[in-house]
Amino acid sequence: MLVTYLEASRDLCETDSVIFDTAVALCRIVGAKIPMTRRATKQSSAIPAWRKIIKDRIAKARVLIGRLTSFRSGNNRPRVVRTVRMALAGTNISLSKPHITQKLTERIVDLKQKIAAWGKRIRRFDLRSRWFNQNRLFQGDQKRLEKSLEQPEVCGAGPGPDQANTVTFWRGLWSNPVNHSEGHYYSV
Repeated sequence: MLVTYLEASRDLCETDSVIFDTAVALCRIVGAKIPMTRRATKQSSAIPAWRKIIKDRIAKARVLIGRLTSFRSGNNRPRVVRTVRMALAGTNISLSKPHITQKLTERIVDLKQKIAAWGKRIRRFDLRSRWFNQNRLFQGDQKRLEKSLEQPEVCGAGPGPDQANTVTFWRGLWSNPVNHSEGHYYSV
């Protein structure tokens, strides 16, 4: 029976699968233990699943914000209208009502707040894991910790601004007199 399956296999992956399945069947018949190294077919990634889910939510919310903003500015294409209807589903709001722009603005603000909260959750996790790794390095290998702390940050690396240009810019900004109008402030 094995010969027919091997002859029917078209590529190396299929042949490997047939041989592996045969080996598993023989091990079960004989009662031998199957080594765990081959059985684990799914590799775990370095990025946690919850983080991928949150990043997908953020991406979808940004697309929705873009479409809502597009509709609010006058885009009435069918795909945009369909997305707006789905975004406002369950709110008893018709797209023809005059206060639709206010509802769209509220929905956009709500989505932006959700994106900020999801982003903050990811940043908190990153900060906590950096602290955890630094604590572990401090307990085990302080020299490596010091080297990792001495490395410049990626965003701050590079040459600084020219001192002469900086002085000229600020001198020109502060030396010119400006008359500011004191507007009326209303207290609520």
